[in-house]
Amino acid sequence: MSVILASFLLLIPIFFLLRRTRKPSKRVPPGSLGIPIIGQSLGLLRAMRANTAEKWLQERINKYGPISKLSLFGKPTVLIYGQAANKFIFFNGGSTILNQQTQSITRILGDRSLLELSGEDHSRVRSALALFLKPDSLKRYVGTMDEEVRRHLEMHWNEKKQVKVLPLMKTLTFNIICTLLFGLERGKQRDQFLEYFQAMIEGMWSVPVNVPFTRYNRSLKASKKIQNLLKEIVHKKKIELEQKGASPHQDLITCMLGMHDENGKQVITEKEIIHNARLVMVAGHDTSSVVLTFIIQLLANEPDILAAVLKEQVEIAKSKASGESLTWEDLAKMKYTWTVAMETLRTVPPVFGGFRKAATDIEYGGYLIPKGWQIFWATALTQMDSSIFPEPTKFDPSRFENQASVPAYSFIPFGAGARMCPGYEFARIETLVAIHYLVTRFNWKLCADNKFIRDPMPVPTQGLPVEIWPRKLS
Repeated sequence: MSVILASFLLLIPIFFLLRRTRKPSKRVPPGSLGIPIIGQSLGLLRAMRANTAEKWLQERINKYGPISKLSLFGKPTVLIYGQAANKFIFFNGGSTILNQQTQSITRILGDRSLLELSGEDHSRVRSALALFLKPDSLKRYVGTMDEEVRRHLEMHWNEKKQVKVLPLMKTLTFNIICTLLFGLERGKQRDQFLEYFQAMIEGMWSVPVNVPFTRYNRSLKASKKIQNLLKEIVHKKKIELEQKGASPHQDLITCMLGMHDENGKQVITEKEIIHNARLVMVAGHDTSSVVLTFIIQLLANEPDILAAVLKEQVEIAKSKASGESLTWEDLAKMKYTWTVAMETLRTVPPVFGGFRKAATDIEYGGYLIPKGWQIFWATALTQMDSSIFPEPTKFDPSRFENQASVPAYSFIPFGAGARMCPGYEFARIETLVAIHYLVTRFNWKLCADNKFIRDPMPVPTQGLPVEIWPRKLS
């Protein structure tokens, strides 16, 4: 009897402990975490590569509701979507939701990039990037970007009968980044950069298991090589600054190196400069090249919209002397062209979704998001929601003629609030300058269908081959 009583007394604390540990799990969202580490990662990646990711997510939503749990890229995750989710992500305080990407992205881009920082550190680094990327600063670089676009077209488009658009747009945006953001001259070092960069971005969305010959493994190795190249550039520019041989405004790295507080201490550490340089490379290269590629595809499918874009750009071209560069004032006149770019971002968003981390237990939608869990939200679902955007599959730039009419928190391709992308204006200038010269100099016809996959950004069939011939303006 005493043995039974003793056993019973021992079971009481275990019972209460189990109750206590199980209690929060009753309140976490429905769903399954799946296989450890892998979870649902492979299923999502397969769906993205088959361009069925929206359907994949919608099936989860139909099964579990608007909030569900799963495991992505090695971590327990809560999926949320909708306007309320977008507001929750971008306008919650840093003490509740932290910036944190998947483990693969963090290890490839670095833990001191803007995607990882929160609170004061995020504000400090974002301010440094914004100092170079704000409109007042970028005005002086419109001519340089104009020169890069024209040189690119002369080298890769002129006198060609057929081109593949996506690879060429990636070449263009990479060269713009190297010139304007890093001050890196053309040559062997820039060519090495491109080779390593292309390998680095391949494994950013992958299961973080570092096994030889995998995408993730190749990406980590390429990231290390880029880090070493950036270290060389940073040290070189630091010497140039100290010897008064460089202007602090000549490129992004020099600008960040030249920032000091009232005590003369450098505001941004060398590690932060290198990690954010890698981030800027990805943001400025991949997203911009994808947008430009799909604008070209969509204009080929929409002759009336192409005619309206051409009309706007021809009027600007006629106001310029032969060989004269575009100016900031010219870009301000390209209002319709920018609505086309915005509608392209809505219909083919370069970024499918994003990640955050719960800094503490969070109550959301009647459920608990446990501390330390990932939060995954999918922006694409609101952008193709017929209750928000009528006839969502129809390409209609007029949706963006009045930005105030776009429902709040439904379309946030550049983020929002304190998380607004500091490179927004840079992307706008790059897009408008490139489209100006493309539509005024070339006609084109698609040589492949309109299909694309996500890897993780949209990749059109065969890289979007097009037949091209010179446009003759009257």
